[in-house]
Amino acid sequence: MAETDTPQSVEPPTPKLSAADFRVYNSMAEHMNYFHNNFRATWKILYASCSSGKRPSNMSLRQFISTAEQFCHHLTVHHTIEEQHIFPVLATKMPAFKKELELLTQHKQIHQGLEKFEAYLEKCRSGEQDLRMDELKALMDSFGDVLWQHLDDEVKQLGAENMWKYWTKDEMRRMPM
Repeated sequence: MAETDTPQSVEPPTPKLSAADFRVYNSMAEHMNYFHNNFRATWKILYASCSSGKRPSNMSLRQFISTAEQFCHHLTVHHTIEEQHIFPVLATKMPAFKKELELLTQHKQIHQGLEKFEAYLEKCRSGEQDLRMDELKALMDSFGDVLWQHLDDEVKQLGAENMWKYWTKDEMRRMPM
């Protein structure tokens, strides 16, 4: 069979959306990206400190550890809300949000590393262990790539270019976000 004879899944071309329609279909991506940008900003502070071997000059050790622990807590709450309230609705029409597929698999991979990161921080906060930036960096490296990929993938899935394929404007306006 020639290459051109092979059946292929053809995506419908993205329609030309009006500015108003684009805003409706892109609203979840914008909302999600707001949260994701906060995670990215905190990650960059923590990771830069680990890479340089010293915390920011305006942060005490206690504040640094607290910032890292808050990052863990906020990310866990964020993923819990997604998994319990957002993804089940999206999964009714969007394969990427079904339990066995990539976005939830990424959550699991992130949390495997995040739990170790959080346990290390707890030991440092309690004084059981001294904070070592190289150790903290290694823990961040264990889930950093999948975290950053996930932050991008999720927003892309929620973008207008994708959402219009699955949802009406009225359904978009009723989304739980």
